Amino acid sequence: MSASRAVLIAAMASGQGKTTVTAALARSLARAGQRVRVFKCGPDFIDPMLLELACGAPVESLDLWMVGIDECRRRLADAAHTADAVLVEGVMGLYDGTPSAADLARAFGIPVLAVIDASAMAQTMGAVACGLRDYGPVQLAGVIANRIAGSGHAHMVAQSLRGIALIGALPGQAVTLPERHLGLALPHELPELDALFDQMADALELDHAAWQSLPFFDAPAPMPSPGLPPLLGGRTVAIARDAAFAFLYPANLDTLRALGAQLVFFSPLADEQVPEAADAVYLPGGYPELHAQVLAGAQRWRASIVACCAARLPIVAECGGMMVLADELTDPDGVRWPMAGLLPGVVRMQSRLAGIGPQALATPAGSLRGHTFHYSHLETPLAPALHTVRHPSGDAGEAVYRAGSLTASYFHAYFASNPEAAACLFMRGAAQPAGDCVETVQLRVK
Repeated sequence: MSASRAVLIAAMASGQGKTTVTAALARSLARAGQRVRVFKCGPDFIDPMLLELACGAPVESLDLWMVGIDECRRRLADAAHTADAVLVEGVMGLYDGTPSAADLARAFGIPVLAVIDASAMAQTMGAVACGLRDYGPVQLAGVIANRIAGSGHAHMVAQSLRGIALIGALPGQAVTLPERHLGLALPHELPELDALFDQMADALELDHAAWQSLPFFDAPAPMPSPGLPPLLGGRTVAIARDAAFAFLYPANLDTLRALGAQLVFFSPLADEQVPEAADAVYLPGGYPELHAQVLAGAQRWRASIVACCAARLPIVAECGGMMVLADELTDPDGVRWPMAGLLPGVVRMQSRLAGIGPQALATPAGSLRGHTFHYSHLETPLAPALHTVRHPSGDAGEAVYRAGSLTASYFHAYFASNPEAAACLFMRGAAQPAGDCVETVQLRVK
């Protein structure tokens, strides 16, 4: 058994304060001298960025379907044998999704720490806590009551829990993390973020005795990472990375390196061209709609990606990366901005969620798993080459467009789910032509 305590921090629904509580708890424990590792359950880009700053260590994803049970086990084992506390932030409600956060907790024997918004209830908190525990059931380590009004309110909540430990409380007036349409704000948008985490840790009324009474996590023995064939050996993959292209799984970079690729980064927002050494280009997702005016004026970047397509370099464009390759991008204010023009059509932002959930992409090397989450829509005359498959329904998911050497979709791939399939995307000839990209580029330049 490891000398680490582990909890899965979950709630009855989104919006209960899981990320705020996880960040506050991580910072509180770290300031007390504990080594803290944090994981995020399910597909997510923004929460891990924030939680990494809160705990001071990399934050990886855990998901039984997308990441796989063996890799989840390896990551948990490594963390449990090197840290004093392992925190896993859940996704949506405790039992939402297939697989759910509860499934992950049961698979590895991780007790659940329930975050419950107490702002509009008192004694009913006990019913919610018991329901979360018994429905699955799950092993419930205790409760953290969020948005508590005061000591009297906290006492009523504690009395209602019927023996379930109230491990902590966060006052309703405590600082919270600002949000926008794709989730929480990004770290670079919050210059006082480090001080914010300290304020959150100060506000968290943690029962240290209750925390110390939690049993140590029965973690499996550490396991080595499996080796990969050097399918991308000798190849350089250029990756867009800046405030507009920030949605990138660290595991994707690790997988590309493990496949033998050399990675170079560039910033379209800074009007940097694709590096000349590139053998392939990766345009991950992000917030291009918030930077549309700057991207529209980035002439060197736009000319370089057009040249890459003309030279038939493999280009993989995910979500925001695909949006900047359309003819136009309509920003949240309704202003239309010219983009690179490699995909015919217009991207329009909308107030309703346009796509969400786990999906898989079929490739010659097998299925590549990932997810989708977007508020925009691409209106294009280009016919999809294929569609992803939704999990677990098996229904058709996101359109995948292929034009020459370009593969573009709203689908975010998790490369570690099938490294060989990921490698195929970055090899010449991987994309099946759905129209001649070179001729399209030449026509648009004229």
